[in-house]
Amino acid sequence: MIGLLQRVTEASVSVDGKVVASIAAGLLVLAAVQPDDTEATAKRLAERIVGYRLFPDKAGKMNLSLADTGFGLLLVPQFTLAADTRKGMRASFTGAANPELGRRYFALLFKICSELLPGVQSGVFGADMKVALINDGPVTFWIDS
Repeated sequence: MIGLLQRVTEASVSVDGKVVASIAAGLLVLAAVQPDDTEATAKRLAERIVGYRLFPDKAGKMNLSLADTGFGLLLVPQFTLAADTRKGMRASFTGAANPELGRRYFALLFKICSELLPGVQSGVFGADMKVALINDGPVTFWIDS
């Protein structure tokens, strides 16, 4: 699984003009499932999302995680992160899981994160979503489980 972690001061997801999820300060994570992902890779990505240190401590160093701060987490399914863009002028999505597998492992990622943190929010798998955010820093990390 791939996670694109973005430290935000706020973020939201809308579907059909209605906000379906939102957080104040925290992380917006765009997540992609790949064909060879397993329950173990979903668990590992969840652990890294919750434990990744990208919030400043009192000295201003990025030493605090979501688990340390209690900030919000908004997970958004984003299959395009798994695209192969090395050649040509159009992405290939052979690196992304099929929709059934993607839905299953994104749901598992959400479940595991929700067990580790209260109040986890989520976008809608397969929907045409509009994502709004204010990137804080900006701080953005690409992680792969």
